[in-house]
This record gives sequence, C-alpha cells and structure tokens, in this order.
Amino acid sequence: MRRTLTLVVTAVLLAAGAAAPAAAAPAPAAAPALVQTVPAKTFTNCTQLNAKYKGGVAKNKKVKNTKTVKGKKVRAKSRYAPKVSASLYAKYRKLDRDKDGIACER
Repeated sequence: MRRTLTLVVTAVLLAAGAAAPAAAAPAPAAAPALVQTVPAKTFTNCTQLNAKYKGGVAKNKKVKNTKTVKGKKVRAKSRYAPKVSASLYAKYRKLDRDKDGIACER
C-alpha cells in the first residue's frame, strides 16, 4: 500500500509540473553561505603554547635565546626554532620570563 501511495503521489506531481511549466516562478537566487570564524585559541601557560609552537614565539628574527647564569645573561642553545611573529609575541609577552624577546622558549 505504501508503494502504491508513493507512485500515485509521484504521478500527480509529475502531471501538475508538466501541465504548467510557464506558471512556475523563477527560483530565488541562493543566499551567500555564511562563513563562521573559529576564535583563536588563547594559551594560558607555556605548556599549552609549546604544544603548538615547540620553540616558543619570537618577536623578530634578530632576537637570540638567552639564559641567566650567576646573574649574567648568556646565549643558550635551543633544540627548536621559535615561531617568528610580532603579533603573537605581543599577545604572550607575559610568558617571556627572561625578557629576551622569545616567549616560552625551550
């Protein structure tokens, strides 16, 4: 019975569509798709930042990684190169403990 009902409805719709093709209104133009932006992830500590940027975030290419030994700053070797981005560094400046221009360096 269900199959018969489906066939009858389909036949009626086809007959109605074939009888008045000129009376059909033009289809409205499709609305542009809305683009959803994903909010940028905010890191609250160096562990979270280092999960994405292993070498930390540097404010420019010229900064060098330093560490403090007996009260003096000396150059430190790093296994990972930092991501260079002035805007990211400005956002996470508070995570740069030794104030050498690289936040969360390893």
